[in-house]
Amino acid sequence: MSQARSSGRRYLKAFVSGFFVAVPVTVTALDRFAYVARVEGASMQPSLNPNGSDSDVVLLNRWSVRNFQVQRGDIVSVVSPRNPQQKIIKRVIGLEGDFIRTLGYKNRYVKVPDGHFWIEGDHHGHSLDSNSFGPVSVGLLHGRASHIIWPPHRWQRISPALPPNRGPLDTARTKTDPVCGHHSYG
Repeated sequence: MSQARSSGRRYLKAFVSGFFVAVPVTVTALDRFAYVARVEGASMQPSLNPNGSDSDVVLLNRWSVRNFQVQRGDIVSVVSPRNPQQKIIKRVIGLEGDFIRTLGYKNRYVKVPDGHFWIEGDHHGHSLDSNSFGPVSVGLLHGRASHIIWPPHRWQRISPALPPNRGPLDTARTKTDPVCGHHSYG
């Protein structure tokens, strides 16, 4: 009987010590490398949650954005500029220095400032994005969506892609009006 009790204590001790090693390692891995998140709402339709009834679950790669490097067309998770307790997922439309034709922002055209990017949901009119709050600081970047992992019939890698007629304006076509110094786009 005492031998069984001693064996049980050894197993419990091994489990507890393994638990106290595994939890910090797991937390560090999730913080540094990747984690999963459920995408809710219609703002990224049809790319994510295409039929509206299922919520896609995506793998958010934290490692790939550790130097705040993203490209146009990436789907990213950022801390909401309006509510720091909330993370939102949107598509990168423009990078610092790009000229963007906005969709309802206070200015029709915006030059994305240094250290910022322009994000939008794919379902215009159903998205709280840069058209509502302006350019977003790269410091709010949290992760880049790399794969849809749930539901199983939607398993796929997410490749960067800009929606039709979105993205930066061709700066070669940008001219400065000599009279007032404002930019015009031809």
